[in-house]
Amino acid sequence: MSSDDAHLRLDQQVCFSLNAASRAFSGLYRVLLKDLGLTYPQYLVMLALWEHGELPVKQLGELLRLDSGTLSPLLKRLEAAGRVRRERSARDERSVHVRLTDEGSALRERAALVPRRISAATGFDLDEIRDLRARLDRLTDALDTAAREEASSGSGAE
Repeated sequence: MSSDDAHLRLDQQVCFSLNAASRAFSGLYRVLLKDLGLTYPQYLVMLALWEHGELPVKQLGELLRLDSGTLSPLLKRLEAAGRVRRERSARDERSVHVRLTDEGSALRERAALVPRRISAATGFDLDEIRDLRARLDRLTDALDTAAREEASSGSGAE
């Protein structure tokens, strides 16, 4: 097998390992979040709102790296469940803000155990988790930069 062929093996793809880990996380989150009545993407919305309070939809999408086509249905379901409220800004009608309802705020206490259970499930100690997060953040930044450079140079593979 040539070295080019070895690079094309599935077990050599970092993206595949990341995807497999992401799917494993999703499976565990699905089980842990069921009692909270949340999906994983809805949980991310709630985390952002618990941390930052009221946010414009645009800023929420940027924080979560979600486009409006994905975020809008999530917010509609959370609003229908009584967890969040969406309101047009009085200062700028184009801007919609999202804030927690009392029920959404109260859910935070019940959700507090989720990160601990996820952390325990990884089998990593706190330093390993911090190191992994830092490496993944660096990887994300590097890939974002590379994608922007490829897009601007027009030299992407066809």
